[in-house]
Amino acid sequence: MQDVNDTPDADPPQESDADAPSDIHGHESAQAHARREDASTGFENSMISSHVLDQSEIDSLLGNSFSSLPDREETGMERVIKAGFVAYERLPMLEIVLDRLVRLLSSTLRNFTNDNVEITMESTRSMCFGDYMNTVPSSSLFAVFKAVQWENYGLIVIDSALSYSIIDILMGGPRGVGHVGTEGRPHTAIERSLIEKLITLTLNDLSAAFTPVCTIDLSFERLEVSSRFAAIARASNAVVMTKLHIDMEDKSGNLDLIIPYATLEPVRDRLSQQFMGERFGRDSIWENHLISEILETDVEVSAVFEEKLIPLSQVLALRPGMQIAFPYRRDIPIHVTLQCGQTSLFEGRLGQLHGKAAVKIERRLVPADSPHPHSTPPLASSE
Repeated sequence: MQDVNDTPDADPPQESDADAPSDIHGHESAQAHARREDASTGFENSMISSHVLDQSEIDSLLGNSFSSLPDREETGMERVIKAGFVAYERLPMLEIVLDRLVRLLSSTLRNFTNDNVEITMESTRSMCFGDYMNTVPSSSLFAVFKAVQWENYGLIVIDSALSYSIIDILMGGPRGVGHVGTEGRPHTAIERSLIEKLITLTLNDLSAAFTPVCTIDLSFERLEVSSRFAAIARASNAVVMTKLHIDMEDKSGNLDLIIPYATLEPVRDRLSQQFMGERFGRDSIWENHLISEILETDVEVSAVFEEKLIPLSQVLALRPGMQIAFPYRRDIPIHVTLQCGQTSLFEGRLGQLHGKAAVKIERRLVPADSPHPHSTPPLASSE
């Protein structure tokens, strides 16, 4: 026989059997939740590891972090120094040249890359050469070029985003995505040759843009990877900095054109014109007016018969009534030089006309650069 008390002893195993499935399901749900968290964490880690920040993104992140800092006030000495700079707005023709460069370079890069290229001029301003070089990222490329006729140098700065984008396009990189790769690595010889080709095309278009103002040949000198070897002016010298933003579908970059004011000095008068051809032509109305006024001007002409060099002691010993002897013979004509101030104008012979002393002009001493229509001089006479 089974004891009644044996039944409660059998119940606990049944209750434990009933609770076991709930514990198993809870353990399985916890494992599934852990697997989902691991999967999401792994996906996020894979996304973070697959996306590498390029130099432009790093610069933008670092630049935005200091945007809230207050602007430093300039000292009086800094204002005095900057006041001596020639502002870019004082060279109106330079803006026209840069606009022509944007149009020409856009067409050239479309043919060079077989891609849709859009170029915008973000800014053009005057600044110190040293201040600009301190703000350039270390991963940029520096192309030094020479203006042959002006006998001075300029600088083209290509940032890493543009250089690697051009390389990706020319080397058959993937389309529809941005630049993929490490931007800190050095460029190979093939990549440098492609960048030098881009620089040569830019210089050719810049030379063509200057054609309405003057004829200039811009030749590529060298390509540097360090700003220390790309110094073309003193740190305190003023330069014109033009920033061009180049978009090529999903790729983009910046190109900076640096031209010192010392380089533009030979053509500063032409770049200061308000419009094209302001001083290229001749104003015949004012020329004729000035010629007519000059011809009506009264001048004093002296007739010099003879000159003789004597010591200063004799000049100091001269007294009223004393005479100075000149070599003269009766049969030899007296030659006279007509002068205006210290400038000798004509040579002639002394004679008489209508009872007055006169000079017959025989030779002209001043060059006939612009001979007047009445080139035959009248007979000079004196009382």
